Formats: sequence, C-alpha cells, structure tokens
Amino acid sequence: MKRTAIITGASSGIGRQMAIDLDLRGFDTVLVARRGERLQKLASELRHNAEVFECDLSQEQECFRLYEAFRDREDVLVLINNAGFGQLGFFDEVPLERELDMLSVNVKSVHILTKLFLKDFMARDKGYILNVASSAGLMPGGPMMSTYYATKAYVKSLTLAVNEELAQKKSRVWVCTLCPGPVDTEFNEVADCSFSISGISAEYCAKYAIRKMFERQLVIVPGTGMKAGVAASRIIPTRLFLKAANTFQTKKIK
Repeated sequence: MKRTAIITGASSGIGRQMAIDLDLRGFDTVLVARRGERLQKLASELRHNAEVFECDLSQEQECFRLYEAFRDREDVLVLINNAGFGQLGFFDEVPLERELDMLSVNVKSVHILTKLFLKDFMARDKGYILNVASSAGLMPGGPMMSTYYATKAYVKSLTLAVNEELAQKKSRVWVCTLCPGPVDTEFNEVADCSFSISGISAEYCAKYAIRKMFERQLVIVPGTGMKAGVAASRIIPTRLFLKAANTFQTKKIK
C-alpha cells in the first residue's frame, strides 16, 4: 500500500534527514521548503517517489495552498511540521519583522497544518503528526532567545493538549512533539549564534524521532544529556534557571 509523508523544512538539517529515513522505510515523500533547488537535489537522491513543493510557510496563504494540494490524498499518512528558525538577541533589539516571521513559521504554520491535516486523519482514523519543537519549549524561558523559546513552548503545549483530546475520542491518530537540544544544522547560521556545547547529528536526531513517533512516544527528547538537562530544569528555581540560561545564551554570541 502506498504511504506518503509530508515534511516541511526538508531542504536541510533535521527535515532533510527525516525525509531520507522515511524514504528508507518505504515512504513516498513530499518535500516542502522555500529552496527548490535543494529540494530537487534531495528528491533525486531518494529511492521512492519524492514530490517537491516549494513554498514560504511564513505566508498564511502558502500554508493553505500546501493543504489544498494534498487534502484529498488518502495515502498521506505522516505530517512532519519541521520548518522553523530562531534569532539570538535582546528582545528590545531584535527587529519586530524578524520576530513576526518567526511567529508565522514556528507557530502559525504549525497550527494551521496540524489542524487541517488532523481533521482528515481523524476522518480516516489513522495518521501521525510530528511537531518539531525544541528542548527550549520544555524550559521556563530563554533570555536572549525569548521569542524562539516562546514559540517552541506553544508547539509543545498545543501538541500535548491535542494528543489528550485524541485519546479522549479514542482516535488512533497520533500527535507528538520532538524536543531536541543542540543539533548540528544550519540553525546557528540563521540565528546568528554559535552553540557553546556540541550538538547531536541531524541524522541521529531524525532517526531517533521517526522511530519514537511510530512507537507512539508523546515527547521525544534525543540524547541522555539533554534528558538530564530537561529534568534538572524542572527542579531548579525559575529565577536561578533564567540567570543560568542568560549566561549560557550569551556565550552563543558570535
């Protein structure tokens, strides 16, 4: 039976590796991003059918265009909302337009696509939605990356609530969230920062996430070190955590 996965932000990093992993699992893929040339190159490297869908998810109408293109495709079994970016800097200094674009990509596109495809998946009583958040979404907050942390907290909170609603309705559709720590991707370049600790590889993160999604894990945190960090953040007093986070984030400044 034909199975298709839609992956946003598939032109690089975690999204690219997720497309590769799903292809190896026998899925056809829909590769979504702004950079069409990169998507075409990736499509040519995959074994199974790969469709390229070039669009800018910071534009609301583009989210609806993506949905309309695949809403009637019953073979679509997986949606991965991976597109997103961050920005380092003081809240009062980061350009508002940059933050509004971030909110549109990290929050609005995830909300729109999750809601629309979820209804179709529920009608068929099957399907998986993986919303890529961040370990940032599990923390009290992130000085120097305040908007990014807030967007990822939104994604995490939304996903957990929807998952419980599906359980109450006894739906077989599964919605989960990926919350990785630092990953070796283009994130640093886009956010104009440099991590002070080494990250896991995008390949490892993607493989781990896909496996745990199909195992129906709700919150997916790759790496034992990051799991310990998330656990510690829950017991450290908020003010102390924020001071420590500010010190850590400041070290990212190039």
